[in-house]
Amino acid sequence: MKKVRATNPELIELIRFLRRQGRENKANVWQNIAESLAKPRRKRIAVNISRLNRYTQKNEMVVVPGKVLGTGEMDHPITVAAFTFSEQAKNKIKTANGKCLSLFELVKKNPKGSKVKIIG
Repeated sequence: MKKVRATNPELIELIRFLRRQGRENKANVWQNIAESLAKPRRKRIAVNISRLNRYTQKNEMVVVPGKVLGTGEMDHPITVAAFTFSEQAKNKIKTANGKCLSLFELVKKNPKGSKVKIIG
């Protein structure tokens, strides 16, 4: 049986980038996120805004190795980095004065991965 892999070129590039940054900076957090993204699509993580609101504090930095969905409310500002965001989720995060980042942007801002919380 043929092994099925991701065919999205953006996802493949992101996984390679995260693995490389994890090795170069000795930051296991990036390698763990790369492994989560390398899973099949049906096992990939989807997190609602309500979960982010419940498990975070004001001004925390959060990584979602998958998609952020817009169900729920956000009542404090946080910085969220994810592979993809729904439009509703982006609007709710920005309304709460938070930031939406791509994983590339987060790794360039914080190469060591310090003070990053993985939710998913």
